[in-house]
Amino acid sequence: MKFEQFDLERNQSLFEHKVDFNLSESGVHPLKLTEILSKEELENLLELQLSYGHTNGTKTLRKLVSKMYSSHLSHDNVLITSGSAEANFLSVMTQLDKGDEIIYMVPNYLQIRHLAKSFGIIVKDLPLRHSLGWQWDLDELKSLISPKTKMIVICNPNNPTGAIMSDSVMDGVIKIAKDYDCWILSDEVYRGSELDGLECRSFAGSTPKTIVNGGLSKAYSLPGLRVGWSIGSESYIQKAWSFHDYTVINISILSDWITSKILVPSRRKKILDRTKKHLNSNLKLLMEWGDYNPGLSITRSEAAAIVFAKLNVPISSEKFVIDLRDKFSVLLTAGTWHGLEGYIRIGYGSEASYVQEGLDRISNFMKSF
Repeated sequence: MKFEQFDLERNQSLFEHKVDFNLSESGVHPLKLTEILSKEELENLLELQLSYGHTNGTKTLRKLVSKMYSSHLSHDNVLITSGSAEANFLSVMTQLDKGDEIIYMVPNYLQIRHLAKSFGIIVKDLPLRHSLGWQWDLDELKSLISPKTKMIVICNPNNPTGAIMSDSVMDGVIKIAKDYDCWILSDEVYRGSELDGLECRSFAGSTPKTIVNGGLSKAYSLPGLRVGWSIGSESYIQKAWSFHDYTVINISILSDWITSKILVPSRRKKILDRTKKHLNSNLKLLMEWGDYNPGLSITRSEAAAIVFAKLNVPISSEKFVIDLRDKFSVLLTAGTWHGLEGYIRIGYGSEASYVQEGLDRISNFMKSF
């Protein structure tokens, strides 16, 4: 079987550890265990037997995840996965067949798009409109629906724009999905990184055929734990769990144990408050920098540690990113790798001094235009 190359991940994987400044990262500067666990908890962690864990995640962890979304959900509506990437993979593999159609939000993190097309699934891109504040036009959504449409795929908050779907658009998407009996798949890994500190509305539980995927890699600053989750009906979770038996079987018992401590409400709030404070400070720095760089038009993000900047110079996004990388040792991601040419994604979640030095190099590169 021939898989489409995942250009964004290939370029990040090849160069993120070689450049001086990696501003392609879309998460928040990672935490250490000593910053979030007590001394007693760290000692207990060292005494933990390294056995196999629960293949679907411990009941304790699944209950904590379910309560983050709705009091109407239970641990039986949750499957713990190896990052949100596995959760997305399971959603495609269990619900879609060759010849099915999906409507796919762009720009986006194109994992699902590449995977679906590799399996012969027809992908209909539906762009977010910059002129609408990076929102969908619901009439455009309806126009793409056909008898073969199986799923509407969303990323909210959105990567790479940092936009949050409005309530009116969300209500419209839910109605359309119900009217046409489509699955909704919502990647919500950035939920919790809202700059105003108010968690955006989730699609979880909005229809019987809704899947919501999330994880710890972005808002929680803990990508190294590789913990994700899928929220859905009990029947969906059982089906995904059965396929999970063929992928990673279970996450590390260490990651499950640590995450069960992290997602206790008081500690979760402390972590997300840190995220909000850090992102607001760094975004201010980035927006002020953007005022002095007319070659880029930067729209302020509502969530996540990323902005999607419009190129106002005569160069493709991929050439811009490659030239910047090779000549100034700064890594960004190209709009074309997100499904929309003419933009670049800049990550601002690292330490402030690191972000500033990277931006200064971009300024020097921009002088060539």
